[in-house]
Amino acid sequence: MSRRSGGCLVVFAVVSALAVSGPVLYWRFKNSLKLGHSKISCPPCVCDCPPPFSLQRIAPGLANLSVSDCGSNDPDIKQEMEKQFVDLLTEELKLQESVTKEHSRHMNITLADAKRLASQYQ
Repeated sequence: MSRRSGGCLVVFAVVSALAVSGPVLYWRFKNSLKLGHSKISCPPCVCDCPPPFSLQRIAPGLANLSVSDCGSNDPDIKQEMEKQFVDLLTEELKLQESVTKEHSRHMNITLADAKRLASQYQ
């Protein structure tokens, strides 16, 4: 039984390989025969295409925008931008800690409610 299934597996592998690579080999062989017997040359390509659109031609004022002074009038943004990297990381960690504490408190309240409801049904 195992010998027959092994033979079927080999036949399946060969058929699969031919099914995958057969069309590629056929077209390569066909094209090589066609190019070998006839000397067909392509006519030169004539490209009268317009140049591609540039941002300057589509929206002339858009390319000259500068965003270097963006938010310079807002004191809150100016204060945030002056903070050091370490201060920003410290603030982010404090925010994550407060979110974690709030999540833990909510989870404890939910667990206490679940225990209370479970004790009512016992």
